[in-house]
Amino acid sequence: MQALTHEMIKSVLDDRKFSFMVDADGDVVGNFQGNLVYFFQIGDRREMLQVRAMVQHVFGMEDVTRLYEFCNAWNHDRLWPKAYVHIQDDGTVNVIGEVVADWEKGVTAEQLDQVMICGIATGCQLADAVAELRQDRPTN
Repeated sequence: MQALTHEMIKSVLDDRKFSFMVDADGDVVGNFQGNLVYFFQIGDRREMLQVRAMVQHVFGMEDVTRLYEFCNAWNHDRLWPKAYVHIQDDGTVNVIGEVVADWEKGVTAEQLDQVMICGIATGCQLADAVAELRQDRPTN
């Protein structure tokens, strides 16, 4: 077991032959089925990994109530990812999914791989469900 590092995150993605980049803030991000998935190190000692899937489908403020209801139902029925509504400064609305793991005592490459794959796969499942919600959008 070892402390979680930026290099370990990139190594897991490399080992799976996934494409990714490091953005201007130094965060690792990949595009999975059109959804941006970020791999953030958080916590006082950066010992926690947050896999955050930003669902590609964009909604308007008129959809917020439906999206809250969707996320509440999703979180009731599923363990991963935790889903929530995010309202952007410009008034657009997105659904975000996240999986978080705390490795205060250290992590193995296998454990890290498992959580990262969980975050990617369940984030894409969330995106598929949100796509269906978008198609069922009421017309005014």
